[in-house]
Amino acid sequence: MSRIIFSSPSTLPLLYSTSRRVVKMSVAQTINPGLSFRSMVVKPPSHPTYDMKGVIKLALAEDAGDRGDVTCLATIPFDVEVEAHFLAKEDGIVAGISLAEMIFHEVDPSLKVEWSQKDGDYVQKGLQFGKVSGQAHNIVVAERVVLNFMQRMSGIATLTKTMADAARPACILETRKTAPGLRLVDKWAVLIGGGRNHRMGLFDMVMIKDNHISIAGGIINAIKSVDQYLEQKNLQMEVEVETRTLEEVDEVLRYTSQTKSSLTRIMLDNMVIPLPNGDVDVSMLKDAVEMINGRFETEASGNVTLETVHKIGHTGVTYISSGALTHSVKALDISLKIDTELALQVGRRTKRA
Repeated sequence: MSRIIFSSPSTLPLLYSTSRRVVKMSVAQTINPGLSFRSMVVKPPSHPTYDMKGVIKLALAEDAGDRGDVTCLATIPFDVEVEAHFLAKEDGIVAGISLAEMIFHEVDPSLKVEWSQKDGDYVQKGLQFGKVSGQAHNIVVAERVVLNFMQRMSGIATLTKTMADAARPACILETRKTAPGLRLVDKWAVLIGGGRNHRMGLFDMVMIKDNHISIAGGIINAIKSVDQYLEQKNLQMEVEVETRTLEEVDEVLRYTSQTKSSLTRIMLDNMVIPLPNGDVDVSMLKDAVEMINGRFETEASGNVTLETVHKIGHTGVTYISSGALTHSVKALDISLKIDTELALQVGRRTKRA
């Protein structure tokens, strides 16, 4: 049942301006030290400049425009308080609970948020797994932004969990194929789903790909240039090189056996060959892993799907990277309802609860 409480008429609705001051900060700095987010069981990945609070404010500002929520202003008295419940409308891994708390706090620090589940938990269709109580206007203002983040993150976490389980003993990674502006949010969801993060951006790992190799005049020239650059700049970081043939793998191994190099990982790109019957041939990938023989970490890339990842994971590769974890995400259906009894009735009628 919904619960409506009348409070002081002096409470005013929250309106958002489209103008804002963006301050670069680390993710840790965007979390108010005075708050205790008990739901944060998986911390977000680190990033030197990502402004999580700015992302939240931008999402709220694009919704509010220059007038605020005109429907709320027209229909909801300022002094009404309610309790709204989070409802899972399909099975999956829930993610974005900690981020939801940050959004509610940004809208109205007096809102009270409680959860029966935490990030990374499995939820079943029809489960009420959290609630928020306080001023009705501010709950409704925050609702869509909270759900947009939670549904996307939960979709990513759900697919990641399935892929990570199937990939063992290899580890599943995402890529940089994330929604613009949501890099850290998407990668956080991968961690919640049990995956591992690939490089955060262009700054934290050297990744020599096909275009770098072509411009540098060959794979060895590219590796040499990276070694020289890191030495000149006195930098220490992981270095990965993309290989596309067994000949390139052999070339890299011969060079690194004769010369000290900063190389730490070899990507084995498109060495999983699709077959007409829908299966895949992983013999080339296995051969490459055997050639490397543990000298470097290995990463399989290309033709990675739910159907192929198990077979790839048993070739001996260290990592399997999949852009689909974030670039083709299917949102997990979640709602926030004040009248939960009616919502469940409608959900059962439409097979969504």
